[in-house]
Amino acid sequence: MGETGNDNCEKHKMKIRFLFIIIGLCTGCLQALAQIQSNPPEDDTTRTTGISEHRAGSGFLLVNNKNATLSFSPYITIRYLNQSGFDDTYTDYFGRTSTLDKRNDLQFQKVTLYFKGWLATPKFRYFVYVWTSNSNQGLGAQVVIGGNLQYQINKYLDVGAGIGPLPTTRSLYGQWPFWLRQDARPMADEYFRGSFTSGIWAQGEIVENVYYKTMLGNNLSQLGVDAGQMDNKFDTWSTALWWVTGDYGRLAPYGDPENHEKVATLLAGSFTRSTETAQSQPGSDAPENSQIRLSDGTGLFNGNAFGNGSQVLEATYQMMDINGGLKYKGFSLDLEFYMRWISNLKSNGQLPVSRLFDKGFTAQASGMVVPKKLMAYATGSYIDGEYGKPWEVTAGLNWFVMGNRIIRINPEVMFVDRSPVGYFSYPTLVGAKGTAFMINVELFW
Repeated sequence: MGETGNDNCEKHKMKIRFLFIIIGLCTGCLQALAQIQSNPPEDDTTRTTGISEHRAGSGFLLVNNKNATLSFSPYITIRYLNQSGFDDTYTDYFGRTSTLDKRNDLQFQKVTLYFKGWLATPKFRYFVYVWTSNSNQGLGAQVVIGGNLQYQINKYLDVGAGIGPLPTTRSLYGQWPFWLRQDARPMADEYFRGSFTSGIWAQGEIVENVYYKTMLGNNLSQLGVDAGQMDNKFDTWSTALWWVTGDYGRLAPYGDPENHEKVATLLAGSFTRSTETAQSQPGSDAPENSQIRLSDGTGLFNGNAFGNGSQVLEATYQMMDINGGLKYKGFSLDLEFYMRWISNLKSNGQLPVSRLFDKGFTAQASGMVVPKKLMAYATGSYIDGEYGKPWEVTAGLNWFVMGNRIIRINPEVMFVDRSPVGYFSYPTLVGAKGTAFMINVELFW
């Protein structure tokens, strides 16, 4: 017993030492970058390119002439994730117990390379990206190449076709990665939302500061799903409508590092409908997984999902989202409410239910501790489901090293109770209960 206790103590000491080494290395590197920014050498290009005023995501301009433009923008993240504070096992609503494969690792988490511009006329735009989620090494959707084409007829109507986000929740309005958490949605958002799929869409400004996007797509999430697995209905439809005031931002980014001097607000809503089949679901560890799940984390289309030997083969997903936000002098508050109906269940046997209804909410708040440099935030999520009532609370910091969104370092602690969502590129596991910690470094040029 004494030797085992000493071994465990030494392991914990090693974990703590390793964590401080990682934090020290990240902090040292970023302090060096900040020092270079504040005291650049005489021939440093920051004197003419204006790094402090560069807008994250605008990239490097490679081609610019009367016929075309091309810009290149890299997005890179590194993540240390420690899930050792989670319970070792999880028992679902039906009494099935599974062992959690907890992680304690460092990942070159995600690299996305964006190529964008216009051809012939600024109204005709193209967008191509290479996206790799390195925590998914070896899986089919570890590397994704996608994009779309768009044509703006006028400010009221902009049409597009290709791969795009279904505007099911606010986090899919197009503001990623300008979230409070680095590349991680709150638990309830992750549970209810759709994802990226191929389709056609229209978007624009109805009247001043009132925007819309409506999209018709293949399914809720096409990443990790091949064309042969699709159903032949092409009836996934999602529409969002949002109103902003006070220079909130058309894409509704989270947080207020820009320090709005006047109150800025957002009021928005979305509705989504889709026929989903067992084949058209992404793998459980796909980079942008959004499988339909029961509130205990069980995949709706899993074999024996309800514990009676039957499998759901087809279902209709309907989801309504209502959200709002406020920004003022470095502070932000965001609230979101979700309602989801699953109906028209078809299966290969008898099912104990004919329809499902879940609801939930997310609350997020942030404040700038040091103007333009350091943000503190907290998020909370709750799901009121028929097979469980999971919740999550997080707290973290965002250090904007250059005083803008180009580079940030993001430590966060999570408190989770029976998470219904989880995959390799997400910081929690399905069924997780307990505490986890992560620290992220993000570059978005």
